[in-house]
Amino acid sequence: ATGTVIRKSGTLVITKIAVAWAVAMICAMFIPEDGIQTGFFAGLSVLAIVSAMDMTNGGLYASLMNQYGTKEESGAFVLMSLESGPLMTMLILGSAGLASFEPHHFVGAILPFLIGFALGNLNHDLRDFFSKATPVLIPFFGFALGNTINLKVILDTGLLGIVLGVAVIVITGIPLIIADRVIGGGNGTAGVAASSAAGAAVANPVIIAQINPAFEPVAASATALVAASVIVTAILVPIITALYAKRYGNMPETQPEPKPIEMNH
Repeated sequence: ATGTVIRKSGTLVITKIAVAWAVAMICAMFIPEDGIQTGFFAGLSVLAIVSAMDMTNGGLYASLMNQYGTKEESGAFVLMSLESGPLMTMLILGSAGLASFEPHHFVGAILPFLIGFALGNLNHDLRDFFSKATPVLIPFFGFALGNTINLKVILDTGLLGIVLGVAVIVITGIPLIIADRVIGGGNGTAGVAASSAAGAAVANPVIIAQINPAFEPVAASATALVAASVIVTAILVPIITALYAKRYGNMPETQPEPKPIEMNH
């Protein structure tokens, strides 16, 4: 990876996690451990907020940067893989004083990633072999996840999920734009493209509740809220990125076709 890729991806990843951590610290002062029980915000918990904000949809980011950015910016999604899974959510909740996790829980969360990272870089055949399995697994864990979601919970929290999705874009997007322009050396387009919520985040509340039973009461509503925010950001982020790139990205105008050169004899 080039220095540009590392600087760009590192800036976006650190900013995204830092914003999620700051939001967790603030929300922990106002939201009860078992979440809000009444009113419009019923079902909202710190677990839902952190799960929605601390992970970027890497595939969406890469596709947007392929269209509106550079190859180096597109390659910045490499380090975003570190956000995947429950590890960062666990670290944020733990550092905010909202939960305690045993050391082996952290090891178990990141060990498969590290083993895969090592094997994929040491052996290209293994990388090619396992890369084909990723799309195949999606229907299986998607089916299993869908069976654990109560449709009534989604209907009850759908509007709040939309609000959460918009909040993810605004609250994480503005710092990401600033960081991309000031530190990452970009024009801010990458920051907008990184302001989404990752689909993998939908599984985080259930996984964390299995590790720490204290989160079981809010896991179902958090799952529904995160799922709604993922859909909202998947729809809005490409639109906002396109508008931002058109306004601030200095995209080249369409060039007229060159006239054929006439040769004088």
